[in-house]
Amino acid sequence: MIHAGHCLCGAIRFSFTGVPNWVLHCHCESCRRATASAMTTFVSVPDSHVVWSGPPPARFASSPGVTRGFCPTCGSPLFYRNDRLPGETHLYAALLDDPGALTPEGHDFIDERIAWMHPLPDTRPPHA
Repeated sequence: MIHAGHCLCGAIRFSFTGVPNWVLHCHCESCRRATASAMTTFVSVPDSHVVWSGPPPARFASSPGVTRGFCPTCGSPLFYRNDRLPGETHLYAALLDDPGALTPEGHDFIDERIAWMHPLPDTRPPHA
């Protein structure tokens, strides 16, 4: 199966094939600030399965060993990479053309969630 997505302005497009490693909601403070949202949902994909088109994403080292990619035109966050998780790219599920095609499996960094943000009942137990 091929999944495709793009940034807000459409300048940068991406696609990936196959089944993701995982799909999770992240509640960490860093991701909340990077996306200006209460949480974000990531799709973890092997680097070799991701194809980019358009201009290269801009990059920002948000913390030691962490790189976040974004569109230099519209500012849409595009990916997260962590040196502790080599070989995988975490794409933002909301950028997919059909974000409903993938179902989140659970929550990450639940201990950092905003107090009013409650986990969804149909996901596995949280882990940090």
